[in-house]
Amino acid sequence: MSTLSWIIAVALAGGILSVTAAAALTFAVGTHRVNMLISYAIGALLGAAFLEILPHALEHGQPHRMAATVLFGILIFFVLEKLVLWRHCHHDHCEAHDAQAPAHDHGRSGLLILVGDTFHNFVDGILIAAAFLESTQLGIVTALAIIAHEIPQEVGDYLILLHSGYSRMRALAFNLLSSLATLVGAMLAYFALSHLTEWIPTLLGLAAASMIYVAVADLIPGLHKRTELKATLQQILLIGLGVASIAGVRALVGE
Repeated sequence: MSTLSWIIAVALAGGILSVTAAAALTFAVGTHRVNMLISYAIGALLGAAFLEILPHALEHGQPHRMAATVLFGILIFFVLEKLVLWRHCHHDHCEAHDAQAPAHDHGRSGLLILVGDTFHNFVDGILIAAAFLESTQLGIVTALAIIAHEIPQEVGDYLILLHSGYSRMRALAFNLLSSLATLVGAMLAYFALSHLTEWIPTLLGLAAASMIYVAVADLIPGLHKRTELKATLQQILLIGLGVASIAGVRALVGE
């Protein structure tokens, strides 16, 4: 196979494999436990942002610039969420703040996660192409490492889409569509790698910003509605498990 063929095959297979594996795992657990597993999703998001994405971004970018990028990203996602909220608000009544409203958040968290995940997948494609251009063996190892890292994160993303009111099939479809950004990034990198590498830190910073914002601004406040000790301990354990799953996979692939 040619280098380009390897890049196309791995970029497509990697994105589809990580998304479908995450969806299958979520199906096995059951959507009736989605609210409980939101705590796991928070841990997976924060773990991916602070243990995986930001360290990679700092390897390629200046710390002050990266901090500014994350700050800018958080502000952008705040504005984006406001726009989504306004779409659901009419005059003095806003269903997003109605105490009788459904448990989901009308797609706010899901939309932000899809935007951030698309940035992340795009960068993954650039990394895969760069590795294959170095050598086929390095490309395969890099792709396997990316897929391994993506699965626990995609579980969290899928749970958040369900929490936001998406159906199972719609959540899977949007996640698969977002995964195509891996192929886009890989193709652009293959034909213009020298220009795109300069954008890697910025794209990684924006991806991390979306994950941090959704976890801290949208999901964690919902956990405070349950103040009993048992629920609090359960939330802490699941958040820790989410972080540990990212750290464990990272250690397993030796990065």
